[in-house]
Amino acid sequence: MNEQERAIRDGAHGIIFSLIASEQKTSAEQFKDFVAEMAIEAGFNHYLLAEFPRGDRSGFASNCLASNWPQELIDFYEEVDLFYCCKLVSALKKTAMPVFCDKAPFESTAANQVHQRLTALFRGYGLKNTFAFALHDMHSRQYIFAFSGERAHLAREEAMEQVFRGMEFLELFAQLKPVEQPTESLSSREVECLRWSAAGKSSEEIAIILDLSAHTVVGYLKSAMRKLDSVNRMQAIARAFRYRLL
Repeated sequence: MNEQERAIRDGAHGIIFSLIASEQKTSAEQFKDFVAEMAIEAGFNHYLLAEFPRGDRSGFASNCLASNWPQELIDFYEEVDLFYCCKLVSALKKTAMPVFCDKAPFESTAANQVHQRLTALFRGYGLKNTFAFALHDMHSRQYIFAFSGERAHLAREEAMEQVFRGMEFLELFAQLKPVEQPTESLSSREVECLRWSAAGKSSEEIAIILDLSAHTVVGYLKSAMRKLDSVNRMQAIARAFRYRLL
């Protein structure tokens, strides 16, 4: 039995698999349709595909890639800025397994009037329960798949199928969204100096470690800062981590 026959047998023969197998290209709108199809097949009414929030980009709007949430809910959720610290994201940071939340997954743990309004909005639009999981693509970028609605827990087999479909999706999606890279490549010495600087070493200490002069180390770090369009070492280090140079 070949790979596609096995996929058909397992119920994973949807559009995503077909496009991957035939290496066809598709548009951003079609990708949204794929995520919507995953939600429908799992019995949920709402879907969210988002990048996992990072320290330098934690807002909801900047991380949301595809969603059919009502605009009122999106606007208010962006305003209160709770995505990076919500219960769902916190839960996904603690496990590699899918999670199922039936108690305000997109709110933080603190209780106040804002959260009461959020609860009313989410429940009013039917986002009562949420099934979610986090996955990395081939470039180690992390994403959140979240499906919300009225249905109860997924069976193990259903959850496994959704995770596998998410993996298929990211295999193709990564081709549409190439890895972010600096406009000018860093030399191995520049990367070395940044790595030791990230470890807390001063220019003088890095010079001793690499058997260079402190002046030369400063030169490498300044060159790296320029290539990374950074105003100081800390920003250069942060961007180097984002580009996965360190």
